[in-house]
Amino acid sequence: MTSHKSSVQTAAEGPVSAKEPKRKRGIARVAKLLDAAATVFAEQGYKAATMTEIAAKAGAPIGSLYQFFPNKDVLADALVAQYGEHVQQALMRIREQAAELEAAALADRLLDVFATHAAERSLVLSLLDARWEQPGVRPGVLRSRLRQEIVLVLQSWCPSLAEEKAQVAAVVLLQAMKSLAQLIEEKRYPGKPEALEEWRIWVRAYLSDLARNH
Repeated sequence: MTSHKSSVQTAAEGPVSAKEPKRKRGIARVAKLLDAAATVFAEQGYKAATMTEIAAKAGAPIGSLYQFFPNKDVLADALVAQYGEHVQQALMRIREQAAELEAAALADRLLDVFATHAAERSLVLSLLDARWEQPGVRPGVLRSRLRQEIVLVLQSWCPSLAEEKAQVAAVVLLQAMKSLAQLIEEKRYPGKPEALEEWRIWVRAYLSDLARNH
């Protein structure tokens, strides 16, 4: 179970945070509540969804939902934070094997991260868009964390790569990962399979050049 700690700042109340479960039963309950929230948000949108509907979807008393998530903003922040942790964990697993990967394999592993979490990513983007004016987990913070994870992947894969070059490459690769996910999400367009493969070929070549020149 990933940590769902998050907080929302309100002028009158100060920080409002999600309660971290301590026991196994509480962890399972929070996981069920988050799954229910994700379903309701995806079906109805953030603004239309209600805490009552989320509790009903989870088959839990409304008091149980409020016990862990004081309001809808905190619940949404928890889902954003959970997604960030899922992607970071995927990148950490790649880092553990990076030294053994050829450039093409590393490129494909990186490009598959967002594709593997496509539904969760789509939900998080919609939550961030609906709540752009709210404090909480911000897109820039999430991007920064993911870029740093990619830097660590690159340094494990190519130890001779300078820090500055790794930082630049991480920006390029994160954008490539996002762009491929967007291309995959588009339902239909001419030459979609060929376009997706061309994108992978480009990223494979980029990493090959990076290793060859450093």
